Amino acid sequence: MTRIACIGEAMIELSILDDGAIVGVAGDTLNTAIYLHRQAPDLQLDYVTCIGDDPFSNRISEFISGHGIGTAEIHTIAGASPGLYAITTSHSGERSFTYWRSESAARQLFSDLDFSGLEIYDALYLSGISVAILPHEVRIALLNWLDRNPAKFIYDSNYRPRLWESADHARQINERLWHRADVALPSIDDEMALFGESAEQVADRFAKHPGLGALKRGAQGPLSIGEEVHQTYLPAENVVDTTAAGDSFNGGYLAALLSGKSQAEALLAGHAMASKVVQFRGAIIPE
Repeated sequence: MTRIACIGEAMIELSILDDGAIVGVAGDTLNTAIYLHRQAPDLQLDYVTCIGDDPFSNRISEFISGHGIGTAEIHTIAGASPGLYAITTSHSGERSFTYWRSESAARQLFSDLDFSGLEIYDALYLSGISVAILPHEVRIALLNWLDRNPAKFIYDSNYRPRLWESADHARQINERLWHRADVALPSIDDEMALFGESAEQVADRFAKHPGLGALKRGAQGPLSIGEEVHQTYLPAENVVDTTAAGDSFNGGYLAALLSGKSQAEALLAGHAMASKVVQFRGAIIPE
């Protein structure tokens, strides 16, 4: 059985409504983990993070296990607490985020520079957020460890400028991560912002990528990476909230790919999952 680790930060999510807010749990790699598990429940999937020992951290752990995802590699730090973010959406469905995460327990992930717990996995999924929240020395140690580890490495840059010391630093780290990635799941807007390229330049760069993957382009549908695929992708009928659109695409795509489906089938599965998710509020939609 394929064993997969999704690594990152799980946060408390506030979805702001006209008359209040809905409290949930989310995080980019966690969102992907949930949608991956829903589409491929036979795969063994664990979430790797740090949480505190407060009631909100307990809520996060219970939420993750309640979605059928393993929690053995979730580490508890006494006195710490999770990050929190709020989502507001425009009438067109575009979202805006406000974060309170500077003291998040997840920032202490791998602080002992011990990555041995990851050696049991066949595939590792990371995002740019997973890496950006770590101290620089931990990032470098993780990159060096990944270079030595044979596991399939899956990466989505998910670029958030405020989490990085500088754009130059983010580019250097992401260049190394893209070079290592066996499965690349970039979003075209993130890559344009990070590398200062046009959409065509981003597409050309990933056309040379040696692995598989998908260049996400929203309603246009993905461009295939690593294998030529030409097919039609229908846009979502009613976009309510684009939160987790890319994360859910990743989950649907990876569920198909890691279950032995073709690249074309995986691309369609990812697009279908994202098209469904954007028609609901919040990162995690009802099953």
